[in-house]
Order: sequence, then structure tokens, then C-alpha cells
Amino acid sequence: MKVSYASLKLKTDTSVKEVAIAEGINIEVLQYLPIESKYDLVMIALQQSLEEDGSYNPIKLDMYFHLYLVYMYSNITFTEKQKESEEKLYDTLSSNHIIDRIIANIPEEEYNLLQEYIAEIISTKMEYNTSAASLINKFINDLPKNAEAALSIVDNFDPEKFEMVKEFAEAANGGRSLALK
Repeated sequence: MKVSYASLKLKTDTSVKEVAIAEGINIEVLQYLPIESKYDLVMIALQQSLEEDGSYNPIKLDMYFHLYLVYMYSNITFTEKQKESEEKLYDTLSSNHIIDRIIANIPEEEYNLLQEYIAEIISTKMEYNTSAASLINKFINDLPKNAEAALSIVDNFDPEKFEMVKEFAEAANGGRSLALK
């Protein structure tokens, strides 16, 4: 017997847990974050912690992951000015144990799942970065830039200056020719 999805009357879990963070101040912590928001949280944390060489800075990754956890799982609001210095914001939230309280009130499987997503994406990216496909892709992507630089060298080549450099080098070589045999 088949059961229609509509007859189940399911809704996404929007439940919250109330958490005391200071004397007389409570916040709400989501118990489930929709998958699209989970994706955004993980990808923003990874983007913000990516170094120029393609590796991830573990300190920045930890900071951004936990800041976005606060932004997306709690009802604490921040001004754009406060978000301008995310390092300072992280230090304040962390040293006052706000991040710890929020983590403690997110279901463990929710938190662990986010950590697994990050680890899996990093592993996949690092594996790809060391593969032949990655090297070929990098070569293909860099080819136009390198070809443009080579064209610029050819366009700006001055035979008279080259001849002067050659004569100088031969003189510095005791008058012997630089021709390769």
C-alpha cells in the first residue's frame, strides 16, 4: 500500500531551544537548520578560510565556522558595523562562552554533520588539487595568461638591444662567442 506524501502532513522542524546566556537574557537556538542553510554555512566558512595556495587556514576555518553557527542557529542579531571585525566579534563571543552555549544546545548529530561536511569537502578538494586532472586544468586555465605574456615579450622584442646585450656578454666572456655548439 502506497502512502501519499501530502497525507503525511510533514513540516520542516523549526523548533528552538531557549538558552540563558546572561542574567535575564535568553536566546533561541534552532534545533534543525534546513539543508540549504547548512550548505551556505559550510561553504562560506570554507571560502573565508581559503588561502591563496589553495589550502585552508584551520584557525580561520574554526573562527568562521563558529561565527556562522552563531549567525544561523541563534536569534542574536548583529549590526553591519559589528560584523566588520569578525575576529573581534569571534573573540568576544568565544571568551564569554556564548559560542560554547550555542554549540551545547544544537543537537549533537546536527553539529557533527556540519563538521563531517567540512571535512569531506576539504578532503575531496585536496585530493583533486593533487591529481593530474587538476594540473591539466591549471595549465589550461593559465595558458591564455602565459600566452599573452609571451606575446607581449615578442611584441616588445628589440633586436638592437638584444645585439647590445649579446656583445656585452661576449666581452664579459673574454671575447669568446656565446654560440652553442
